Amino acid sequence: MAQSEEIPALLARAVAGDQQAWREIVQRWSPRVYGFLRGYTNNSDLAEEITQSVFCTVAAKLCDYVEQGYFEAWLFRVALNRLRDEMRRRKRHAPPMDAELLGDLAPLKQSEQHASGEELLALREALGQLPENDRLVIELRHQGGMGFQQMADLLHEPLGTLLARHHRALRKLKGLIGRRLGDEAE
Repeated sequence: MAQSEEIPALLARAVAGDQQAWREIVQRWSPRVYGFLRGYTNNSDLAEEITQSVFCTVAAKLCDYVEQGYFEAWLFRVALNRLRDEMRRRKRHAPPMDAELLGDLAPLKQSEQHASGEELLALREALGQLPENDRLVIELRHQGGMGFQQMADLLHEPLGTLLARHHRALRKLKGLIGRRLGDEAE
């Protein structure tokens, strides 16, 4: 079955009550949703909590969803909305937390495991200094594993605009990291 035909069939089976189809949906997409949320929040417990909330929402609304080739964009829109809801709730109700308590970045990819602790700290701090829109593009691409077209669909932006935003965000991130590491070298 082709990828474009596979997702609608999988979703239809899940809506019909097929537990194996639902497990496959969760197994296929929860690591990417979790990775995006983990990278954005720097908190594995919070990311897990929001990921569970996302899939509860998907389970409740899947019967109303009409697949037109945008399931991942829809799924990440749900994740983004849940993340924003949680961040608003925490701003209203939670006292500020020390950055050290927020934990480490998402599990490292093999290519990133050679970065020093100092470099990872610089990356974490630089990500925290990016404007929210820039950070969102970086996290969706590099933690959520989304393609640029999927991100453009999710954020309702032209592909070219999104590519330019990603490029500028990476340049800002590189500059912030360079200044951080350069300051320590002095």
